[in-house]
Amino acid sequence: QVHLVESGGGLVELGESLRLSCVASGLTFSSAGMSWYRQVPGEEREFVAGITGLGTQSNYKNSVKGRFTISRDNAKNTVYLQMNSLRPEDTAVYYCSARFLMGQEYWGQGTQVTVSS
Repeated sequence: QVHLVESGGGLVELGESLRLSCVASGLTFSSAGMSWYRQVPGEEREFVAGITGLGTQSNYKNSVKGRFTISRDNAKNTVYLQMNSLRPEDTAVYYCSARFLMGQEYWGQGTQVTVSS
C-alpha cells in the first residue's frame, strides 16, 4: 500500500515561486531515494531532482540548478521541491517518485504547475 501524494502545484507568473510537497505512506521512507519528475503533454517524462534516503546527496536537472531545491523530512515522510524563479518552460505535471533497493519504483498522481508569461 505505497502511496505518494503530491500537492502545492498551481498557476503562477514568471519569476514567482512554488513549493511542492509529496507525502509518502506504506513504505520505509528513509530507505527510499526520492525524486521529482515532470512531464509535458507529448513529451517524455524527465528527471528534475533527486535526493538520497538520508538526504545527504541531491542532484538536479541542469536547467533547474540554482532555482530548485529538493529536500526531505523523514520524520514527516515528506519530500519537497522548492521552485524559485519559475519560467514558462517549467510548466508541466510534476510527479513524485520513490525508488527502493531491487529497483522498485512508485509514483504519485502528479500535480500541475503552470507558469504564465
